[in-house]
Amino acid sequence: MKLQGKRAVVLGAAGKDNMGQVIAERFIAEGAKVLVAGRKPEYLQAFVDRHPGQAFMALCDITKEADNDALAKSAIDQMGGVDIAVNASGWGLLKPFLDTTEEELQQIGDLQFKGPFLFFQSMIEAMSKGNGGSLIQISSATATIMLNDHAAYMGTKAGTDHVIRCIANEFGEKNIRANSISPGLTETPMTAANGRTPGLWEVFEKSYPLGRVGTSDDIAAAAVWLASDECFMTGQNLQVNGGLTLRRNPWKHEIQEAVVAAMAKQ
Repeated sequence: MKLQGKRAVVLGAAGKDNMGQVIAERFIAEGAKVLVAGRKPEYLQAFVDRHPGQAFMALCDITKEADNDALAKSAIDQMGGVDIAVNASGWGLLKPFLDTTEEELQQIGDLQFKGPFLFFQSMIEAMSKGNGGSLIQISSATATIMLNDHAAYMGTKAGTDHVIRCIANEFGEKNIRANSISPGLTETPMTAANGRTPGLWEVFEKSYPLGRVGTSDDIAAAAVWLASDECFMTGQNLQVNGGLTLRRNPWKHEIQEAVVAAMAKQ
């Protein structure tokens, strides 16, 4: 019960069993009340129905300032305040550099840079009314190491990691901590289709010193520690990816060769 009495907002939890929902589940198991937020009410309501009295919901488009402000107000109205705020939203845009369009750049910039900036502004305002708290950004190992055809995603994640450092520096005196968590390839509903591609998982596993890709439970465990009063750390990026950043992601040709070889064996 490391989060007993805490009140958490988890944005990006509007998908069944996605990373945001797994984090929210773990927070509840540790004693917190959790407001789950996103753009799909049916998934949010289903989560709330599984946790009566412990979970609440609000609709929020992270790219809109008014939505973020309304989310903070909803958390205060429904739970009495905010002690923990997690941004688990994102878009896995995977596209060659020269093929990435202006429209796609605008969309991913809004979702993964402007949106988190606005979200944390609203959450800081809410936390400042209480005793401070913990802000957690779900980043990516690719904000640090290379992956083919991922420039727009990587750039926006890296930019938000630096925003987190700025927040940590500026608001530490208000007892507000801010940190990032960087998963590598992770087993989630979003990557389930990739996991069924013969040879794909295996070629990535060779890059992990701990010998496996991550899970949402791995990320949730790290988030619990960052959210707890035991955490005396701010402005950092936790590489919760089994040591992937000690090495590198596979290159495109390595992935293609591994998939072709695996399919030939079937």
